[in-house]
Amino acid sequence: MTKYEDLIKQRKKKSTSLEAIFRKYKMNVGDVKNIQEEIEKAKKEADKLMVNKIIKYENEIEDLKNKIADLEDSVKSKDYFKDPDYKFLVEENHRLEQQYLEVKADNMKMARQVDDQINKLREAGLL
Repeated sequence: MTKYEDLIKQRKKKSTSLEAIFRKYKMNVGDVKNIQEEIEKAKKEADKLMVNKIIKYENEIEDLKNKIADLEDSVKSKDYFKDPDYKFLVEENHRLEQQYLEVKADNMKMARQVDDQINKLREAGLL
């Protein structure tokens, strides 16, 4: 562990002044200035990284907003529900479904009638 890391740990542990730490480790003014310069460099680098991240995320947010706007425009341009052809097709589909159900019910009735006729013929001994 370097003496600077030790200083940082010690600084975090208790609220002593930098001057007391410098006196304890018998540091001269040049060492103090070096530490202050390193601290300032670290702060500037951290600020630069944060600004870059903020810019990156702002750009991503802007891109996503644009995509949302494009999708909303696309949905508006494909408004099938107001189109008369679409309404006609939906109504025709319902009509055909109803007709299919009626034909199916008629087939079941006719099948029962045929079964009844066959049973009557069997009872009469013709089959």
